[in-house]
Amino acid sequence: MVKYTFFGYNFEHMSALDSFTVLERQLLLQLGDRLRRLRKAQGVGTVEMAKRVGISRTTLSAVEAGDPGPSMGTYLRVMSVLGIGGELALLAGDTLQPATPGSAAARSRRGRPVVQVLVSADLARHQVQDLQSLALHEEAVRLARSDPALLLQAQETLERWLSSGNSRSMSLWQEWQDILRHGKWRKILGRTRRAQELRQASPLTAVLPDHVRRSVLDQVSKLKKGVVLGDGTAIGSTS
Repeated sequence: MVKYTFFGYNFEHMSALDSFTVLERQLLLQLGDRLRRLRKAQGVGTVEMAKRVGISRTTLSAVEAGDPGPSMGTYLRVMSVLGIGGELALLAGDTLQPATPGSAAARSRRGRPVVQVLVSADLARHQVQDLQSLALHEEAVRLARSDPALLLQAQETLERWLSSGNSRSMSLWQEWQDILRHGKWRKILGRTRRAQELRQASPLTAVLPDHVRRSVLDQVSKLKKGVVLGDGTAIGSTS
C-alpha cells in the first residue's frame, strides 16, 4: 500500500477493489491536460517549457499526459514554472498538517482554506471508453506482474488469436507478443494513438477476474457524473 497526499487530500493506492483507483487516475489525467492547456495559453512551446523546468521533452509529455510515471516533484516543478502559486502554497503550507501545540498557528482561529476539485470523465464516448480501457489495462498489468499464471493465460489467448488466420489486428497482436514476453507495459499504458490501438487489440483484459472488471466499470460510471473532492473530505483517509 502506498500512501500520499495530493492537493491536501490523503490517498491510498491499494488493490483493484479500492474505490478510488480510477479516481486517482482521472485526477492525474485531468491535471496533465490542464497543465498542457495552460502552457499553450501562455504561448510556451514544449522545448522551451522543458528547458525552464529542467526536464526532458519526453518527461514533459508524460506530465501533460497525466502519466503516473513522473514524480509528484516533477509535476510541482511544471506547476511552479506555469505560475500556479496558490496550489503550491496549499501543498507546502502548514494548513495540511496539525500545527505544533502552543504555536501561533495552533492558537489561530483562522479557518482552513476550502478547496474543491471536480474530477470527472469527459462525456464524449471515446474519452470515457479510453479511460475505461486504460484503467482496465493498468489493473491487468498489476495482476500479471504478481501472478505469472495470468500472464501465461494472456499469452495462450494471444497465440490462439494469431493462429486463427488473417486479421486486421495481426500486426498489433505480433507487437503484443513482444510486450508480453518482455514486459514492455509502458507501450500500452500511454495516451498515444499507438497505445490506444494496442489496447483495442489486447489479450490482457480477457484474463481479468470478473470482480475486478466490475469494480473498474462501476468507478468509471461514477466519474461520468463527476466526483467533488473538497470541504475537508479526505479520500481514502490515512487517519
